[in-house]
Amino acid sequence: MTISIFLADDHRVVRAGIKALLESQTDFNVIGETEDGLEAVKQVEQLHPDVLIVDLMLHGISGIEVCRQVVKHSTRTVVVILSMYGNETYVQGALRAGAKGYLLKEATVDELVSAVREVMKGRHYLSASLSQRAIENYIKQQETDTITDPYEQLSTREREVLHLVARGHTGSDIARRLFISPRTVEAHRANLMRKLDMRNHSQLVRYALQKGIISAENEGLPENHDGG
Repeated sequence: MTISIFLADDHRVVRAGIKALLESQTDFNVIGETEDGLEAVKQVEQLHPDVLIVDLMLHGISGIEVCRQVVKHSTRTVVVILSMYGNETYVQGALRAGAKGYLLKEATVDELVSAVREVMKGRHYLSASLSQRAIENYIKQQETDTITDPYEQLSTREREVLHLVARGHTGSDIARRLFISPRTVEAHRANLMRKLDMRNHSQLVRYALQKGIISAENEGLPENHDGG
């Protein structure tokens, strides 16, 4: 049986390399690719790949938010996060969003292939440098965290607006990307700020950094960014 795969990574050269590695397996077929999170969700809904391999940091919305939406709307597709970040915040966020695999970009070709095959069997897969115990702990925490985390109370559109605002997009740009009016963007922004108990843009950016929605490195922010 051929395993169909969709790739989402914001670096074209990286995508080309991953695609070549995957297609060296006779039963793997990469059926699409993109650098943009919103486009990834759209393409997965149209193409219905068996596996989505998605980078943590993308243009538009993050890989974790892509995972969340794909798991909700494209139930036949399983998700593997491929990232350079191995800290707890990112791994836990990915598993909470429904990812079946979390693989570091330092992984070997064999690990990448194994990850795809394992998630296709319905199992979780973490990079060798991340322990099996971590999977168990993260999964146990999901239910409790889902109840207590205000982020989980945001609507899909509010999360999209949050991600785009945190990346510095203007209201009119967000409206264009999401096919909604600028007034609707502002309404969503006001709602998410209220739900997250935030009062200004600096708090929103700081929250996005803490949640792993954006990274200081990718956004050109100092590591100790405090919004001041």
